[in-house]
Amino acid sequence: MKQDWPSVTAYKVAMMRAAHQVLDNPKVFEDPIALKIVGTHGESLIGLGKRKFKTRLSRYLRAIVVARSKFVEEELAVAIKRGVRQYVILGAGFDTFAYRNPYATKDLRVFEVDHPTTQTWKRRKLSAAKISIPESLTFTPIEFESQLLAERLREVGFNTDVPSFFSWLGVTMYLTRETVMATMKYITVSTPSGSGIVFDYVVPPSSQNIFRQFAFHLLANWLAVMGEPWQSFFDPSQLIKDLKAIGFKNAEDIAPKDINRRFFKDRADNLMVGSFGHLMKAQL
Repeated sequence: MKQDWPSVTAYKVAMMRAAHQVLDNPKVFEDPIALKIVGTHGESLIGLGKRKFKTRLSRYLRAIVVARSKFVEEELAVAIKRGVRQYVILGAGFDTFAYRNPYATKDLRVFEVDHPTTQTWKRRKLSAAKISIPESLTFTPIEFESQLLAERLREVGFNTDVPSFFSWLGVTMYLTRETVMATMKYITVSTPSGSGIVFDYVVPPSSQNIFRQFAFHLLANWLAVMGEPWQSFFDPSQLIKDLKAIGFKNAEDIAPKDINRRFFKDRADNLMVGSFGHLMKAQL
């Protein structure tokens, strides 16, 4: 992303989550705060741009945004049952979980980790929407490519002795492979058994047919112009091997067909994910 400039895609994702609350029925992911955080201007854009939000590409992107959020929060619920008491949202953007945390009574601490400029922008949005910051939330600003996650989390009170759950959505494709795997390695060496992560990633465009490659390049070129180019792509089978090699006991890829079967089966509105976005869950 551009230096000293908040993430354009973070706000775009927030708009997709908000649009889902208005345009799609039934909802895959209920998020009552989504519209509040984009504000009245964002809400009016959704109302005025309904046709734009119903294009095939828009539906594909909105589908992966809401499906991955739903999947993460389902996996978090499972993790809490096995003793997880810290939730780290890497590249939090405009994620709203911390402000509707249903596990606050179980002392679930939430750490929102993100670029300092984007985080400052989000806090202004929260203030404007009169959304209070809960005591269970800790903001953790970081430059992923130049600062160590271990140091930043330690500085804000993250406890490496407590089982923890990490989510990393809409981020890995913007970072180098080395940065992505270094973050995964940190989780395996710094958190105890029972910890885990869910993240999404993009498969290599060469693995798709020519028409899908064309669509990919259109989107990738637009992101590059916005100053947020995609840098990393992962083959699912090799990624599972790499995750196990650095210490994860289990790793499972959730392919687009599985996402569609789980969250978008029998819909009449053609809301579904495309072929590039995968989810991965891994546990220690």
